[in-house]
Amino acid sequence: MDRFHVQKLALDALQQIRIKHRWEALDPENDAIENARSKSLKYTPVLLSNGDTLKQLLARSRYLLYKSSSKWTVNQSERAEILFKRYPDFEKAYKLCQNLSWIFNNTKDKTSALIPLAKWDEKVRQAKFKSFNTIARSMSIHYKNIPNYFDNRSTNASAESFNAKIKSFRAQFRGVRNVEFFLFILTNIFA
Repeated sequence: MDRFHVQKLALDALQQIRIKHRWEALDPENDAIENARSKSLKYTPVLLSNGDTLKQLLARSRYLLYKSSSKWTVNQSERAEILFKRYPDFEKAYKLCQNLSWIFNNTKDKTSALIPLAKWDEKVRQAKFKSFNTIARSMSIHYKNIPNYFDNRSTNASAESFNAKIKSFRAQFRGVRNVEFFLFILTNIFA
């Protein structure tokens, strides 16, 4: 497990929280629409201060969660303010993700990374988000490998890329019957 896997898991956990809130927002809106139809009335959704409905707010906030707050547009800042005011747990999860990114982007060496990572782990445990706890557990399992990123800022991206090429090559031939010949062809093409 490397830096990018950890950060991707954190962003996935954040999106999972957003989707959970979106599902929760769908039921009341559907009930209100059905209620209006049963009374032969036109349904008019409640608009928030930025002009979004709650459902739209949760759908449109997807991309702002991937960015640092310093890179948000004016609309995204307004949307985030409304979102975080309505869902404080969302803000806490967003800050956990940003804190993790900050650690990986600003820490220069392995030894000075261990303390911020341990503090981040403690914040996760205090926040009690199930998906973030899974990330913290994964990090504690791979605690020897993750700090290696800080030595020379290298990841296993090239190995992952090469692995994908091998899988693609193998899929083209619908499997491998003769392993020795497969390795011979592989070394001739990619070496």
